Amino acid sequence: MKNLKRYIILISLFLPGLLHAQDTICKLKGQMDGYAGLNIANPIKWQTGARLIPSFSIGKTWKTNLKLDAEISVNSFLDYQFSDWKSIGSDYGIRPYRFWVRLSSERFELRAGLQKINFGSASMLRPLMWFDRMDPRDPLQLTDGVYALLGRYYFQNNANAWLWILWGNDKTKGWETIPSSSRIPEFGGRMQIPVPGGEAAISFHHRTADLSGSVNPLIINGSGTYPEDRLGLDGKWDLGVGLWTEYSLIHSELDTAYFQPWTKLFTLGMDYTFGLGNGLYMATEFFRYSNANKVFDPGVNKTFSSLTANYPLGINKLGGILYYSWTDKSWYRFIDFQRQSDNWTYYLFLFWNPDRILIYNTGNENNMFAGKGIQLMAVYNF
Repeated sequence: MKNLKRYIILISLFLPGLLHAQDTICKLKGQMDGYAGLNIANPIKWQTGARLIPSFSIGKTWKTNLKLDAEISVNSFLDYQFSDWKSIGSDYGIRPYRFWVRLSSERFELRAGLQKINFGSASMLRPLMWFDRMDPRDPLQLTDGVYALLGRYYFQNNANAWLWILWGNDKTKGWETIPSSSRIPEFGGRMQIPVPGGEAAISFHHRTADLSGSVNPLIINGSGTYPEDRLGLDGKWDLGVGLWTEYSLIHSELDTAYFQPWTKLFTLGMDYTFGLGNGLYMATEFFRYSNANKVFDPGVNKTFSSLTANYPLGINKLGGILYYSWTDKSWYRFIDFQRQSDNWTYYLFLFWNPDRILIYNTGNENNMFAGKGIQLMAVYNF
């Protein structure tokens, strides 16, 4: 709440001037969705819920191409789970979703507030998922934001530089299992440059983790803080087929029997659109996660392969994602059918997964996607 109050004050300083400007552009948009699902477990589980995310944006552009704009949106939701027609869980509330002010031009932007920060080349298994938790199975690509000050500059040769400071974020994000200290700023940056056939980038981030805020059962009674540094490398090339790679090296001062100081994540991916009918798009990624006591030790590994495909059928689209764990020899299957009608989009999801999902080490997996089941969703965009 302290962060929310801080950014309400920040944005309120800019809004009066924008609202009184003659050429100010104001927009109200958003999306509303409802869903219902069935998990074929023992006993059978049902899930139903709804969500509304209204978004208000306002902006003004001067003759110098300097632009000042802001966005305010909230995530209001309710979710219920049942077993044997008895409630086994519920969640509901209204939370800030985006809350930022931005000053920008053709070459730079400076954005402050609750915002989404993501980058990298991978799409399904992302080593550079540092600040978001976008699930490739989610057609809405929803993710919580972070409180940050982000600056970006775009050079004439298409290179771009990023600098950021995060502060006041006390929940885990990305691959984290231990949250950051909300009292100590996080900081980092990224440099992306064009290379023959594509682009490449290097990223860095430093944070201070806070054991007292952990919900991990292995260190639930932990205390104190420790520093953590991340180095990221990624690149993407168009060589007839699309090729990309991501690598993240994480070093922390926490060294216990369950948490080794070095973590390495690597993805290699490829995609191609085949000229069959309306065009069949396919992409595949190979992912490896390892945790070790020394940087060059193989450590404990988790290895996955993934394959995604989608095929347009007029106003409809059929797609799916397939994962295979080389570690425990398990399969993860997800099929979706999409139909578009004016502002409405309808989805049908089918899934067949292990009872325990191990793809993402984020601790926020929806249990309704474990095992076998079906889900329906309707989305209205306004």
